[in-house]
This record gives sequence, structure tokens and C-alpha cells, in this order.
Amino acid sequence: MSRRQRLRLILVLGSLIAVGPLTIDMYLPALPAIVDDLATSSAAVQMTLTGTLVGLALGQLLIGPLSDAVGRRTPLIAGTALHVVASVCCALAPNVAVLGALRVVQGLGAAAAAVIAMAVVRDLFSGAAFAQLLSRLLLVMGAAPILAPTLGSELLRWTQWRGVFAALAVFGVLLMLIALLGLRETLPPARRQRGGVRPTIRLYRSLLRDRAFVGLVLVAGLAMAALFAYVGGSSFVLQQHYGLDEQQFGIAFGAGAVGLIAATQGNVRLLRRYSPQRILLAALLVGTGAALVLLGVAATGLGGLPALLASLWVVLASAGLALPNAPALALTRHGEAAGTASALLGAVQFGIGALAAPLVGVLGTGAVAMALVIAVGLASALVVLLLVVRPTRLATVEPELVAVAAH
Repeated sequence: MSRRQRLRLILVLGSLIAVGPLTIDMYLPALPAIVDDLATSSAAVQMTLTGTLVGLALGQLLIGPLSDAVGRRTPLIAGTALHVVASVCCALAPNVAVLGALRVVQGLGAAAAAVIAMAVVRDLFSGAAFAQLLSRLLLVMGAAPILAPTLGSELLRWTQWRGVFAALAVFGVLLMLIALLGLRETLPPARRQRGGVRPTIRLYRSLLRDRAFVGLVLVAGLAMAALFAYVGGSSFVLQQHYGLDEQQFGIAFGAGAVGLIAATQGNVRLLRRYSPQRILLAALLVGTGAALVLLGVAATGLGGLPALLASLWVVLASAGLALPNAPALALTRHGEAAGTASALLGAVQFGIGALAAPLVGVLGTGAVAMALVIAVGLASALVVLLLVVRPTRLATVEPELVAVAAH
């Protein structure tokens, strides 16, 4: 593959990777406006975020095996078309119940892009080239959540919240054109799976019998729950309780995401000196401590907004270390079933995240509610790591393999 072809592939796959974060985060600055426009509660609106996460979770379980059986392009184009239709319908939603249901469908469509992008990388590359390309895509995965709320807040300068979903529909159409013109089929018929449903179920069952794997998946899911508690609650906390406008919220949200990205990038360097088990344990210890400080700041108001943002930054940076290493350790245990293991891991992460996001709204959408869910998520992840996974009993894993899986 020439340098020009590789660059084009990175741009295509980067566009696919960006669909999920844009779908999740782009409308966050508009959540309070949706509450007012649809005459509903903040908890009900946060359920629309849950719907997206549920769709992403189910979509990964379904689309992963499907793409192994029929190839990559067909599920990608069909999923993107579904995302476009759902985005248009979201823009026309008459009430929050319809919006929530449509967000599930939108999440299903977004899952196709994420799954296919990773599958294409596995189809075309291995070894050092595999790790190098994934490093490039990781920057896109990190930048998209930063840009999404900022793009959303800028759109809200001249349109209402419905315009955000119209923009997502336009992006989906462009993505379909990119996929049709710039991405060839990467899984030839000879390499496709023909096992059917029963072998897939048996494979999932064998993964669930591995105690350490299940524990690591739960650790990753609980860490993701803390992250989505922040994603689901931050717009209400920072705008309604601390008085930030939509543009200021976009900047504050982006600053937190910078901490998370910096940690994920620094993780590659740390892996040269420390085992992933030690990094994961240290990240959860620091993250749990920072989350307890966050809870104290939220409950007492001590230090005001600067103290809240500082403790949130440490929490997000800790999550940036935990989230790559827990999945990496899990996936390196089952290299013979990496695709299925990755689908199960993604489904659990988004599934638990789907439960955490509305919980902030149920508890009141205040700073204390958000901080409490974050603290419980990280503390629970630490407990599962110590009691279920038992990191000292994990086999030694080559740092290169972990670095690849962590991406």
C-alpha cells in the first residue's frame, strides 16, 4: 500500500470512527434546551443518551458477527443509511419518548461504522503496521469527543437543537459517499465465517467462563459508567448549576477530554516501564480518590467551579489510563476470538454506561448526583479488580501486544 493509499484509508476509517462520538456528544450542549422545548424532565432527556448507548451496545453484538459472515461494505452502508434516517427522524421528533426510541436506532447505525472500521484494520494489517495505524485512529477517537460538544454549541448559535440532528444526517450522507467511493471490500468470501448462530453463542459462552476476562470486562464497563455519568450530567451541572453558557460548556467539556486523551497517549510510554496490571491498579486508586474529592467539593461547594473542574480533570485522566489497559488485558487472553471478545467488551461497556447516564438524572442532575455516580463507578471497578480479577495472578503479557490491544 502506497503512502497516498494509506493516508486515504486513515481518512476514511477516521471518519467512520468519529460517527459514534459525534452521535453521543454533539447534542450535549442542547440537553437543557430539549427539556424546555419538549416540556419534559432532565431525567427523561438523559434517557435519550441511554438510548444511544443501548443501540451502540446491541449493534456491536449483532454487526460484528454479521460482517464476518457477509463482508464489510454491506453492513457498513446499511448501518450508515439507518443512521441517516434515524437522524432525520430525531430532528422531527414530537416528544421525548419518540426521541429516545429513535436514538436507539441511531446508535445501532453508528455501531456499524465503529465495528467495521476496526474490522477493516484487522483485515489489512498486522504487527507494527497494525499498531501504527491504530495509533493514528486513536487520535481521531480522542479528538472527536472534544470537537463534538464544541461543534454542537456552535450550531446552537444559529439553530435549535433539532438542527444538530440535521447536521448528523448530513454527515451520515457524506460518510455513505466516502464508504462507497473510498473503501473496497476487505474480507474476501474465502475468509468469511459460515458457522451460524450456534457456534457464535458457544464462543460467547466460553468467554463468559473465564473469570479474569469477565472481571476485566466489568472493570472496563464500570470505568465507562463513570465516564458516561460525566457525559450525561455535565451539561446540566455546568450550565444550570454553575451558570456556563453553551459555548463555555463546550470549552470546559473539551478541556476535560484533553486530560483523557493525554492520559491515553501517555499510557503507551508507561507501558514501556510498567506492566498493564500495575498501571490499571494505580489508575483506579487515583481515580477513586479524585472521585471522592469531587464528591466532597460537590457536596460542600468548597473551591467552587475551579475545584470541581480540577477534580474532574484528574478523574478523566485516570479513566484515560484505565480504559485502554482493562480491555487490552482482556483481549490478549483470547487472541483466537478477538473479534467476538471485542464485541462483547464493547457491548458491556456501552450497556453499563447506558445505565449510569440516566442515573444522574434520577438522583437530581446536580453536582452531587454526578459525583456520586462517578465515585461509585470507579470504586466498584477497583473492588472488582482486586477481588475478581486479582491482578497479581494475571499472566505476564508482552507490552507490544498490550499496546496494540489498548488502541
